[in-house]
Amino acid sequence: MEVTLSGDRLAKNGPCVVVAGGGTAGHIEPALALADAVMRLRPDARVVALGTERGLESRLVPARGYPLELIPPVPMPRKPTADLLKLPLKVRGAVKQTRDVLERVGADVVVGFGGYVSLPAYLAARGRVPIVVHEANAKSGLANKVGAKFAERVAAAVPDSGLSDARVIGIPLRHSITTLNRAALRAEARRAFGLHPTAPVLLVFGGSQGARSINTAVSAAAPAFAAAGIGVLHAHGPKNTVAVQQVPNTPAYVPVPYLERMDLAYAAADAVLCRSGAMTVAEVSAVGLPAIFVPLPHGNGEQALNANPVVAAGGGVLIPDEQLTPEWVAATVVPLVADRQRLAAMSAATLSTGHREADVVLARMVLEVVKK
Repeated sequence: MEVTLSGDRLAKNGPCVVVAGGGTAGHIEPALALADAVMRLRPDARVVALGTERGLESRLVPARGYPLELIPPVPMPRKPTADLLKLPLKVRGAVKQTRDVLERVGADVVVGFGGYVSLPAYLAARGRVPIVVHEANAKSGLANKVGAKFAERVAAAVPDSGLSDARVIGIPLRHSITTLNRAALRAEARRAFGLHPTAPVLLVFGGSQGARSINTAVSAAAPAFAAAGIGVLHAHGPKNTVAVQQVPNTPAYVPVPYLERMDLAYAAADAVLCRSGAMTVAEVSAVGLPAIFVPLPHGNGEQALNANPVVAAGGGVLIPDEQLTPEWVAATVVPLVADRQRLAAMSAATLSTGHREADVVLARMVLEVVKK
């Protein structure tokens, strides 16, 4: 099945790049950033995305103007366990369908970003189409470990990802983020969100769905932010609500369900309190925002690992989820955001860990293995 909003891309005679990065935004956004970079470097190229019906890619990919080919999902166990025994039958059908897609679109290279779309893509391409692997997390997943064994090129966001001989390039990010001039956009961004034009502002978010622990701790500390003259832009998630009593004659505490324009949110802020998923850390680093990271308390601890380079450089603070309380926010976050000198030093440190050119670097790696 094919979903497409721009069939003219398939009619071009340049190289066909197939990207496999479905499921979560952490897989999809780097794939789309790469796609955009490929098109800037090779306007004659064609980019086709692989995905599944249940992933966010069914909405995000067509919205960006790229064709989407749907294949069966192959959920990947987080660790080698007994669940691996169930994979062969699921993988076999997905690989066959994926191979059909690669032949039909005339794939010249397959670029995988991990997750349940990448494994069948790697296996379908093996021995037929060159493979490039990108690992965004500090701990590589099982799919990318498999793909890296027979890839032409392997790239990683950070050192020591678990993929041997990986070139460390950062994470491909949206052009609107990598070219963001926060200072130039600051006044417009403050007006867009109804924030005070000059007061310090803390940006708060916990991923696209929000995070209950972050919502509770930060909103309960609203009086402390108001007393210190600090504004807050808080994305609480579309299924959540945050009730905050506004204090007269103080900078606004602005709760919003979702941030459609992250570039404006970053430009409006002086610091950010957020989770430390790989994409979030990469974006925060690229724009130079001082960060208070609250790693997701699940999985293999990769979110804490993602944040470590920024924290070690002096650009961020890490607090375990269970220790994030209104009292800690009032005692630690409020004085940090009020200290402009410290924020400036942290911003410089954060920028030193960022990668603004990862999309172009990866696009060039991909095009190097294409024969056209």
